[in-house]
Amino acid sequence: MLYDAYEVQKSMFAGASAMANFGAGVLQNPSNPFAYFGGGPILASALEVFAHAAAPRGKPEFGLDHTIIDGREVAVVEQVALRLPFGQLKRFARQGVEHGPKLLIVAPMSGHYATLLRGTVERMLPFADVYITDWRDAKLVPAAEGKFDLDDYIDYLIAFLEHIGPNEGAGGTHMLAVCQPSVPCYAVACLMEADKHPCRPKTLTMMGGPIDTREAPTAVNTLATKRPHAWFEQNVIATVPMTYPGAGRKVYPGFLQLAGFMSMNLGSHMISHWEMFKHLVQGDGESADATKDFYEEYRSVCDMTAEFYLQTIDVVFQRHAIANGSYMHRGRLVDPGAITDMALLAIEGERDDISGLGQTKAALTLAANLPEKKKRYYMAEGAGHYGIFNGSKWRTKIAPVVEEWITAHG
Repeated sequence: MLYDAYEVQKSMFAGASAMANFGAGVLQNPSNPFAYFGGGPILASALEVFAHAAAPRGKPEFGLDHTIIDGREVAVVEQVALRLPFGQLKRFARQGVEHGPKLLIVAPMSGHYATLLRGTVERMLPFADVYITDWRDAKLVPAAEGKFDLDDYIDYLIAFLEHIGPNEGAGGTHMLAVCQPSVPCYAVACLMEADKHPCRPKTLTMMGGPIDTREAPTAVNTLATKRPHAWFEQNVIATVPMTYPGAGRKVYPGFLQLAGFMSMNLGSHMISHWEMFKHLVQGDGESADATKDFYEEYRSVCDMTAEFYLQTIDVVFQRHAIANGSYMHRGRLVDPGAITDMALLAIEGERDDISGLGQTKAALTLAANLPEKKKRYYMAEGAGHYGIFNGSKWRTKIAPVVEEWITAHG
């Protein structure tokens, strides 16, 4: 019933958004005298803010059709390298460019689309042959395709690396995990290193990931630990309505994930919208558009399978299985001690309120058999969670560290 109620509400807000957008357009029309004086501009701005906030959203586009390499514009073609039921491997092929390391960016399966990492991809394109995991909205995957949990996620990553190919030649293959996938990527590193798999990456960079959530627990960690596992199953899991291809599938809906993140920083979000309103009233469309662009991406959400979400809560946040050495992947122990050759880089944000300081760094300590010269820790001063992989700090401070590490161990 929860999902059905949300669909009804979404339909109502979609109509209200369209009407508000129409009203704003009328009030802003140059031929309308109220567009120039009185309360017209203020009302038009208020309607525009509401219309943007209430509008329904689908999957955004990456929109990356070129990059600049050595001062030259190079065309970029977005390709699907491998398609699987719950996700696909995308490649941003740089036309006429053969040099550079291969980089697999692993996007979170956390309610947002892979396009949340558009800025991450854009910044790395001049440096590397970039691939990214493009996870599918669970409500669009037919129930006949079966389940998808954390173990399946790990299997997908290995399949993606195998498709990219053996780790040979200058540059090699490298993996970069943003937030939540730091855990499965670390598991992949343990398993592939133990097997000396020919397609294992040369480096793994983990950014703001919950390897050990006992370190500096945040509000997200506290929520996951103060309630029993059964509570999550009973209160945040819903059934996909009949209107979607995945009808009948149990999911953790994207709209619940978004509501949780919005409520954590409700004051900041309200201030952002108030500032957007003021910019519109003042005629500062550029500043208003910047806020709109951020929320256009932030509010574009998708569902994740119930089994993946519940297993992640259990393994990562409640049992700390990776950190205490008890996680089993399909009956096989995931042992950080198996990492003896893959170079590890852990990056954290000083002001990260999702993954606290020390949670990602723990991966370096756990890899006890990896030489210290193949470990590095970087703390980005002043960076919050989002700022680790997007924005000016990412572009000017953090990305150069990643590039330097990859180059040194390519």
